[in-house]
Amino acid sequence: MPIEVVPSGQGCCGVSLHLEQARTIFLRTALAMATGGKDSHSSALHTNRLVHEKSPYLLQHAHNPVDWYPWGQEAFDKAKKEDKLIFLSVGYSTCHWCHVMEHESFQNEEIAQILNENFVSIKVDREERPDVDKVYMTFVQATSSGGGWPMSVWLTPDLKPFVGGTYFPPEDGIYQVGFRTVLIRILEQWKRNRAALLENSQKILSALLARVDVGVRGEEIPPSLKEVMSRCFQQLSESYDEEYGGFSETPKFPTPVNMNFLFSYWALHRSTSEGARALQMALHTLKMMAYGGIHDHIAQGFHRYSTDQRWHVPHFEKMLYDQGQLAVVFAKAFQISGDEFFADIVADILLYASRDLSDKSGGFYSAEDADSYPTAKSEKKQEGAFCVWTAEEIRHLLPDLIEGSPERKSVADVFMHHYGVKEDGNVNPMKDPHNELKGKNVLIVQYSLELTAARFGLGLEQLKTMLVKSRDQLYKARAQRPRPHLDTKMLASWNGLMISGFAQSGAILGKKEYVDRAVNTADFLRNYMFNASNGKLLRSCYQGKENSVDKSSVPIHGFLEDYVFVIQALFDLYEASLNPSWLEWAVQLQHKQDELFWDPKGFAYFTTEASDPSLLLRMKDDQDGAEPSPNSVAVSNLLRAASYTGHKEWVKKAGQILSAFSERLLKIPVVLPEMARATAAFHLTQKQVVICGDPKGEDTRELLHCYYSTFTPNRVLIFADGNTTGFPYQQLGFLSSLEKKNGKATAYLCLNMTVLLEQMLGRNNMRQPPPFCLLGTSAGIWRSWAT
Repeated sequence: MPIEVVPSGQGCCGVSLHLEQARTIFLRTALAMATGGKDSHSSALHTNRLVHEKSPYLLQHAHNPVDWYPWGQEAFDKAKKEDKLIFLSVGYSTCHWCHVMEHESFQNEEIAQILNENFVSIKVDREERPDVDKVYMTFVQATSSGGGWPMSVWLTPDLKPFVGGTYFPPEDGIYQVGFRTVLIRILEQWKRNRAALLENSQKILSALLARVDVGVRGEEIPPSLKEVMSRCFQQLSESYDEEYGGFSETPKFPTPVNMNFLFSYWALHRSTSEGARALQMALHTLKMMAYGGIHDHIAQGFHRYSTDQRWHVPHFEKMLYDQGQLAVVFAKAFQISGDEFFADIVADILLYASRDLSDKSGGFYSAEDADSYPTAKSEKKQEGAFCVWTAEEIRHLLPDLIEGSPERKSVADVFMHHYGVKEDGNVNPMKDPHNELKGKNVLIVQYSLELTAARFGLGLEQLKTMLVKSRDQLYKARAQRPRPHLDTKMLASWNGLMISGFAQSGAILGKKEYVDRAVNTADFLRNYMFNASNGKLLRSCYQGKENSVDKSSVPIHGFLEDYVFVIQALFDLYEASLNPSWLEWAVQLQHKQDELFWDPKGFAYFTTEASDPSLLLRMKDDQDGAEPSPNSVAVSNLLRAASYTGHKEWVKKAGQILSAFSERLLKIPVVLPEMARATAAFHLTQKQVVICGDPKGEDTRELLHCYYSTFTPNRVLIFADGNTTGFPYQQLGFLSSLEKKNGKATAYLCLNMTVLLEQMLGRNNMRQPPPFCLLGTSAGIWRSWAT
């Protein structure tokens, strides 16, 4: 199985490994992409440079026999000085297969010796350095039709990739080449065919540069609103699972970007069958997710993704970015439908984040692992051990008989029926390749409350109380189990998503405590992850000792995603709290984002600054995934920023981003649903809802409640409290001309700083509005307005 240099005529396939072609390297990619992992229990005989790092993932490898280096100049200089290849390994601390490879290969003394004698080995936390990860993942995906973590890439001493893959077993197997073999053969080729490898590496790099060159060409204009929205809806509709919801068969990921698009599509097409279908698709998907095993019914929050079509068996890790985004979409589902079920799920998500992912400083940790020890005496971790149940355990925990039951049924019988618990376990063996879940049950809501109540002759409220008490009992029992590893890294971008989750949920649900928690996290970002002297964000910080917060000795500056998610969060927090300091900081960060990342030639934003010479490519993400792409969110941010400030240049930038991605938006907008949604905001123009009033006044609170409880996309809230020295008044001169009428809180609907409609609170002063606006009669306030 030699490593061969593919002739340039065959495209940018790079260097490939035979044995079912290079794609067999990615045998486990689909499952490796976001699964949980194990803590490292390595021998204290070994300590490498990673012991000085702060990243939990790097620290997990600090006692490997492999002589790991962090990404940095020391490693680069060593590779050049000793003329050695670089082995780059990228992963994250809750990645299951990352830790499998660590245990099998990086703790193996013989493999470590091969690496130490012949390579410079670099370990990277992809969540800490998404810039490095993105560059080399682009190479791996381009040369193999696959990708995932752990990512394994071999580089020349000047950091150019020439071969890569994901997980490798330590030894050769039937379908996959072993890691030891790969190392030996790469060394042989480096000695014998160096010139060819270097030449081919340069060709690959040139091809990648052309591939990632996203930008405006010629006189392109932003794509048509109707074409983008219609095609995106059509593509989502075609992939929609009518029975279980979601947009694939397996695996199934939460896709908040899809839900947000569908909500906006519905708002623009409320009276059409397509609009009704869009809303049905979103609400049904959210309900099926909430009923499924991907939702933790005992300890709240959502797991990373489902391995099956019906949302039943998850990969059990929990990621902060999922919790923040899902809180927003479930809150919007409640806002639209009025169904308290969705509000309950919001409370569930935010309880989990507050209780299990929250640092004393106000920040939020990144993730909770999938794997844990089944018992305190166990020597090996298993995926889902913290979360799953045997029927015997449940019968032991819920033994009470139901009073008056002629069949002598117990509470356990009711609980097991409702949540699909089976005596021999309810996990399909096909979804349990390592037999870790054999005989275990993943809770999933199998029946409605009404059906379960009828089955056991219970009153509905009686059943609800019984299930709540039962879940509490199981939660207490679960708390006695060994907990999964917690990644205590705190990222600016993901904390931004969590601020949005708390701020929007607090505003929509009328929960001041949620808004206060969002404020607490924004204070954390300003105190620990913002350099006031240069106006820059930091990417990460870490849980320290005795409630302190640690930072890296070499700070990692924020990337584009950190800026866009934090700016979005601050806009959301301003609307929820009415504190103009958050608006002012958001605008300040928007200016800094323009300075650091804007491409004045091809337009749109690069994901990284231009100042890092170790990065071979400056890229522009062109796909919304688990998180929306930064440029997608940037379009909405720019339009909001322009509405808050009157700075028209930001509207122009938003259009240029849409133009830069126009080909993708017109052909396959389903990969950019967040940007497709932003296309509507650009073409329809943001509406400014200005409320003049006393922030403590009851009349003001009623107007605000009306705003918060109504789902209308493409709008911003501006609060005019009469303080003409405040930030909003300094930005928007027309605010000074607006006032309360007859001493009562007054709302104005404005477009491009022009007042279209004003309406006072109070029945006696109502005027007939234009036909696009409907007024509530009981309080004389807006209930909704069409877009």
